Amino acid sequence: MNDRYDAGYGGDHDDRYELVGYDEYGRPIYQPAAQQQPQQQPYDPYAQQQAYGYDPYAAGGQQTGQYPGQSYDPYGTGQQAPVPPYDPYGHGAAQGAPGAPGTSYDPYGQAAASGQQPRVAEQTAYIPQQAGPAEETDAPAGDGRSERDYATGQFAFVEEPDTDSEDVIDWLNFTENRTERREEAKRRARSRLVALVVVLALTAVGGVGYLWYAGKLPGLSSSDSKTGTATSAAAQKRDVVVVHLHNTKKGGTSTALLVDNTTTKQGTTVLLPNSLAVADDDGSTTTLAKSVEDDGSSGTREAIDTVLGTEIQGTWRLDTPYLQNLVDIIGNIEIDTNADVPDPDGKKGTAPLVSKGKDRTLGGKAAVAYATYRASGEAQNAQLERFGQVMQGVLRKVSSDAQGATVTVQTLAQILDPSLTDKDLGTFLAKLADLAKGGDYKTALLPVQTDGTLSAQASDSVVKDVLGGTAKSPDKDAAVRVSVQNASGVKGNSEKARIVLLNGGFTFLEGGTASAAQSASKVVYTDAADKENATEVAKTLGLPTSAVTKGKASSNANVSVVLGQDYEPSAS
Repeated sequence: MNDRYDAGYGGDHDDRYELVGYDEYGRPIYQPAAQQQPQQQPYDPYAQQQAYGYDPYAAGGQQTGQYPGQSYDPYGTGQQAPVPPYDPYGHGAAQGAPGAPGTSYDPYGQAAASGQQPRVAEQTAYIPQQAGPAEETDAPAGDGRSERDYATGQFAFVEEPDTDSEDVIDWLNFTENRTERREEAKRRARSRLVALVVVLALTAVGGVGYLWYAGKLPGLSSSDSKTGTATSAAAQKRDVVVVHLHNTKKGGTSTALLVDNTTTKQGTTVLLPNSLAVADDDGSTTTLAKSVEDDGSSGTREAIDTVLGTEIQGTWRLDTPYLQNLVDIIGNIEIDTNADVPDPDGKKGTAPLVSKGKDRTLGGKAAVAYATYRASGEAQNAQLERFGQVMQGVLRKVSSDAQGATVTVQTLAQILDPSLTDKDLGTFLAKLADLAKGGDYKTALLPVQTDGTLSAQASDSVVKDVLGGTAKSPDKDAAVRVSVQNASGVKGNSEKARIVLLNGGFTFLEGGTASAAQSASKVVYTDAADKENATEVAKTLGLPTSAVTKGKASSNANVSVVLGQDYEPSAS
């Protein structure tokens, strides 16, 4: 509800404004009262003239009739213009509308469409306590622009700082950063776990590969099988050195092959009996023992290569004094002894130098005594096996470092064969020492028949598998093979018989020593074709032809001879 003009203003202002009408909201519209001028008719906005009807709410402010009078000039310019129809929204009558002889009247000071009129200041006034007119959007002018102008003072913008926005942003950043840190931590943890698994897998594979390469996997070790690897025995690489132990006090030799199989990582000592039949320099068949004494290192090495099909790199002559020094240098050896060995320098009834038992510690002197000991009635192989025990005990104590082993060899100050230098022997012994300490070392005896030849068993178990060679005994047709067994009770008679037979063109085969002496000598043949050969053997040895008899000779021998007490070497 709007107040009247006189509310809040005194009566002294009542004559200054007059009511001219109401707007579309029912609010009164005032304007300053017109001044009375002479000869001017007062303006009555509500005066009803003939043929004119005013409808303030009529659409478009159109008149019901023509307006014949003149327009009102509030400034008294004296010029009268046709009064346009009243439009409460300020829109002028359309130009050229019927019944519009002049410009339409705009109570807000806007010109009609036919032309603009200047805005009259304070044409419309409002009571100060009264709310202003509702804002309306003016119709666009003829040029397409709104005719109502607004000043910047009419608008007020209140900018309130949002203090919570930064806190929200910080919280979002914190939450995002914490989430990223958690994800990054998870990624790092996964990466570490994957790296750990990979390292463990590589370690396991490397360990298994090393054990496989070293031949130490259960069931795959070289010591658990004959060949020890998928590689054929003949294709495996081996380093071989032959060692001859010379007994400088009692005489005689003992021979062994030291084998380093670099393919299977297996070391072996192969014991060669002295009765092994080999060919000498002139092609005649002889024994290994005689070859060592007669042909020396070079000839014996070649003879062994021919019989066993091996390739020996060098010869190590080890006299008993050097063996004693070697054991003392390395600090004694520990082996399982199989016999009581008397002290060769002691008196009868004294305690044995070496006692039978397990884990016996032997010094240099005891080691030599045990390696050369052969009890009465024992075959040469028994002594040879003791020599093999001593050699393996020595290898377990030699340094596994090539330089250290070389220094040990040089300390012996022995004269070596030209085929084997101090450095070569030291390096070779260091490799065998490493295998012996790791349990990859064994000792094997070469099976030799009584005639000195190799059996099929020897060819399969030792020659082929261990040495990678092919057994080839001397040609049977080369000469008549004579096996000699000494039953005369005289130790040197066998050697004297050998010399006589070799000089007579026969092949000598060591038959060993009989356990009991016999009074008469015998010459035995098996095949009738060998009867004549047996007679020639008896004549060569100085035995009567009556000693020749048919019987069972030693295997691989054409004639077997048993030397009795009637044998007299001087007669031959």
